[in-house]
Amino acid sequence: MSHRVVITGLGVVAPNGVGVNKFTNALKHGDSGIKFYQELKDLNFSCQIGGIPEISEALISKYFTPLQRRGFHSSGILFGCISGIDAYTDAGLNINLDEVDYDTGLIFGTGTSGVEKFREAIYKLDKGNVRRLGSTVVVQTMASGVSAYLSGMLGLGNQVTTNSSACATGTEAVILGYERIKQGKAKRMLVGSCSDHGPYIWGGFDAMRVMTYKHNNNPKMASRPMSASASGFVPGSGAGALVLESLESASERQATIYAEVLGGAVNSGGQRQGGSLTAPNPEAVKRCIKQALIEAQIHSEDIDLINGHLTATSKDALEIENWTKALNRKGKHFPYINSTKSLTGHCLAAAGAIESVASVIQLKEQFIAPNINCEDLHPEITKMISRENIPTKKIDFNVNTVAKASFGFGDVNACVIFKRYES
Repeated sequence: MSHRVVITGLGVVAPNGVGVNKFTNALKHGDSGIKFYQELKDLNFSCQIGGIPEISEALISKYFTPLQRRGFHSSGILFGCISGIDAYTDAGLNINLDEVDYDTGLIFGTGTSGVEKFREAIYKLDKGNVRRLGSTVVVQTMASGVSAYLSGMLGLGNQVTTNSSACATGTEAVILGYERIKQGKAKRMLVGSCSDHGPYIWGGFDAMRVMTYKHNNNPKMASRPMSASASGFVPGSGAGALVLESLESASERQATIYAEVLGGAVNSGGQRQGGSLTAPNPEAVKRCIKQALIEAQIHSEDIDLINGHLTATSKDALEIENWTKALNRKGKHFPYINSTKSLTGHCLAAAGAIESVASVIQLKEQFIAPNINCEDLHPEITKMISRENIPTKKIDFNVNTVAKASFGFGDVNACVIFKRYES
């Protein structure tokens, strides 16, 4: 038996808004979360700006006990736990400290976990202080640290795992959770992804010269997806989380339903035919999009909005070209498209989850978020699609179906289709 899968809870920790309400307002108003960081300048970074969620100690204390916080030094796990707990409680689910919820599982991804904690441990080891590392070094630095922490805080007993597929991680997690519920192996899956921040995460990208260095004095103008003057991405961090649930379970609980997941697809370009460790194989991208439509049982004409990967690099025009060919829609017939990275920067492994939350919010609230900093659209893009399809101001619109895609390092792709819920 195949089950319909709906979304009943959301949580987000983004550079431009912590919590669904603040994040929604930022989306509607086109508010950027990009700021200048003196630490990056002091370390001789070319790009001295980034997107870091603002989390107070008072807020952290609402989620973590003093014991849990002792020796804790992993921003990604912190962001992931906050967004995940928010999504879980937003779905109307209660945290039981005695019972295990065998009907609910967790797939929560990340890229690199606990780098700051790992650095701290290395210095202690180099000084021969192995016995002073503390009891949480392993769980904070292992890739599955976020799923270990979060599942324990919530008492989840179904599948609990961490996926890691670079920039495609969060979108892939949504699809993996969707498939598990569809197959009847779980009633609910908490899915999402998170990313650490700071020089030890961002330094490699700065060395690759894929991050912008032209807007250190004007951070909010720096993230420029689809712009002719784009000069690289702005690094970001944070987390996004969604509770996926079978329609039967959600109806039985009389839960609020944000949207429905119709289907999705993941694939790889094999680093062939133009694809590489850092560049997508265009044929694989188109195949991924087309397969997502097939899995969702919809036609390309049904897509109202695309939330693209669109990182403000030289590959933006290629991505638009791939969308036009995969959907066979060009010019004024192309769907609306936005890149919420213009507001958050590129949140790396967290990007797909944060942008999935943004996609669902736009469906639920019936608006299209603006693309900022792209008044000077790339000329190759304007040859393919109409300027009106790339709004620079919020549009109130009857959004019915959204395609969200992510294309990551290693030539890996993920595309998921969200739909406005209809009983």
